[in-house]
Amino acid sequence: MIEVRFHGRGGQGAVVASTILAEAYALEGKWVQGFPFFGVERRGAPVTAYTRASDKKIRSRVQIYEPDYVVVLERNLISSVDVTKGLKKLLLINAPDDQDLGKLKDSHPDLKIARVNGTAIAIRNGLGSRTNPIINTAILGAFSKCSGTVSLGSVLAAIGGRIPAKSEANVRAATEAYKEVVIC
Repeated sequence: MIEVRFHGRGGQGAVVASTILAEAYALEGKWVQGFPFFGVERRGAPVTAYTRASDKKIRSRVQIYEPDYVVVLERNLISSVDVTKGLKKLLLINAPDDQDLGKLKDSHPDLKIARVNGTAIAIRNGLGSRTNPIINTAILGAFSKCSGTVSLGSVLAAIGGRIPAKSEANVRAATEAYKEVVIC
């Protein structure tokens, strides 16, 4: 089973990202779940969302406490939320540079960390606004590359099927992030 936990803020698209990722895995013949956990339901508040994918039927209906992968849509969350809690394999962060990631590496030396500037990619493609870019599709392209658990083609098909508005821009954003993601 593949388990992914998303951390973001309300309005960034973490919940939609978890759903699109579930759809991408389903396109590859996997059994899937994609669901959110909301604390305070307001724009800007921390949001957690989850995706599970398996070759077998998924019977678990609980939050993911020991994810294989964690995706962080806003780097500032790493100082207020323990995004690495229970993490097994890879942390993917929306960040323009390695600033602050060294501290994570020092405290978790065996952890694989990747980053992509999803914010810049979203702005370049006109997704959201400059002050509130929607980076969910960009981060999914990066996730496809650095996790190797789902193909970019499946991610792009799921984006196209799920997001009718600005579909081409979202596909471009995912493709750019796939090419630009960096393993730290």
